[in-house]
Amino acid sequence: MDINSIRKRLNQLQTTNNRTSNLWKPQPGKQVIRVLPYKHNKDNPFIELFFHFGLNNKTYLSPITFGRPDPIEEFASKLKTSGNREEYQMARKLEAKMRTFAPVIVRGEETQGVRFWGFGKTVYQELLSVIADPDYGDITEAVNGRDVSVEFITAEESGASFPKTTIRVKPNQTPIVEDKAKLENFLENQKDITELYQELSYEDLTEVLNQWLNPEATEETKVETAPASVVAAESAKTVEDASAAFDELFNK
Repeated sequence: MDINSIRKRLNQLQTTNNRTSNLWKPQPGKQVIRVLPYKHNKDNPFIELFFHFGLNNKTYLSPITFGRPDPIEEFASKLKTSGNREEYQMARKLEAKMRTFAPVIVRGEETQGVRFWGFGKTVYQELLSVIADPDYGDITEAVNGRDVSVEFITAEESGASFPKTTIRVKPNQTPIVEDKAKLENFLENQKDITELYQELSYEDLTEVLNQWLNPEATEETKVETAPASVVAAESAKTVEDASAAFDELFNK
């Protein structure tokens, strides 16, 4: 028995369970939330993480999130300089995509504590625009901040290929909560979100890439010999929808 493999799998399962209980995903319809100051970075409540989406039907946290080397990003950069259009499209597929998170409480579900809401570029830009507006300012402020109405529309409801999330920051200033003890609990009892996603080693990500490029290959197969052009055309078909598909993944 390979004990190291058993320990690795156990760690993966524990990470998944921990992540599920600490993430909030909007349900169809409207809900009201409050974005909170982030305990682990009080200057900015928004946490930008980068993920590789759709490799071997999984999503992987990219080490570039922490300024570390990523073999998948390196391979994508090489493809971009090949001069081949299909390989350029595959590079875009492979590149890590940003997902932004913020600590929130959900109105009516405060007993579930602080959870992290993950959203795409459009929602992120809207939130930043509101905060940058002097008429609104810091919407996370404990006493004079503002709640946010979130509407989640499924693909079936909208008739589109992917679900849609829209937000509206409420005009009235309200406290996070009136009770001081509860407020302190919300502000202090927060996970470090980087603990919710497992960061694979450089070697493990290289193996992930090899498996994606060569599903039938053995462990000895090297990235440099992978037939990129074989999978490039298929990858190119999904590039334009990658961001929307990412939203769908995190809102399932």
